[in-house]
Amino acid sequence: MSAAVIANGLVHAFGSGAARSPVLQGLSAEFMPGEVSLVMGASGSGKSTLLAAIGGLLRPDRGEVRIAGTALWSLTARSLERFRYQHCGYIFQGFNLFPALTALDQVALPLRFGGIAKNTAKARAEASLAEVGLEARLHLRPAELSGGEKQRVAIARALVTRPQVLFADEPTSALDSLNGTAVIALLQDIARALGTTVIVVTHDARLIRHAERVLQIDNGRIISDERISRTSMAIEKAA
Repeated sequence: MSAAVIANGLVHAFGSGAARSPVLQGLSAEFMPGEVSLVMGASGSGKSTLLAAIGGLLRPDRGEVRIAGTALWSLTARSLERFRYQHCGYIFQGFNLFPALTALDQVALPLRFGGIAKNTAKARAEASLAEVGLEARLHLRPAELSGGEKQRVAIARALVTRPQVLFADEPTSALDSLNGTAVIALLQDIARALGTTVIVVTHDARLIRHAERVLQIDNGRIISDERISRTSMAIEKAA
């Protein structure tokens, strides 16, 4: 099986001159289909910058990123935008929902942006919300939803285009333990059922048991890369 995401020699720094601060220092990694990978590290370690670079949201100073064989940073801005729409989904810690829109409208929005007909977009949005257990809440607005439900709407929106890769930046930081566990378990189910590559930046150690892989980053470098066997996970769940 080929890697869905390949990062090679990523270098990035913020600031300029004497104030220039390196964030990624020659970082390389590969991410496989059907796996949940956690990227962990202290604040300022470079994990969110890595997610932005491999997700096509931040151009690194040096290095290459390939998704599904395409070199992201060789694309024009317009081509990159289209590629992200076709292949990538994004989940953010603040949910990024529009206050005036219902859950159904939130999820249908990316499809309408991509030129999908209104009725088709609505049907696909309903199906995506059903996948995350919100079929009975689709006409509610964010103010009427709990934190866990808001994050599920954000997940449904990220999934509605059927991305190959799902990027999640601290998706449980605004949630309590119960809802946080439910969200990461849902992402794990998505990875396995759809073969999606799920890459999660988090500081929440409770999520480790729901991942296939944990990468620890410090000072812009990977300091450990541990795979968690599915067998041990299955035994833990059965217990």
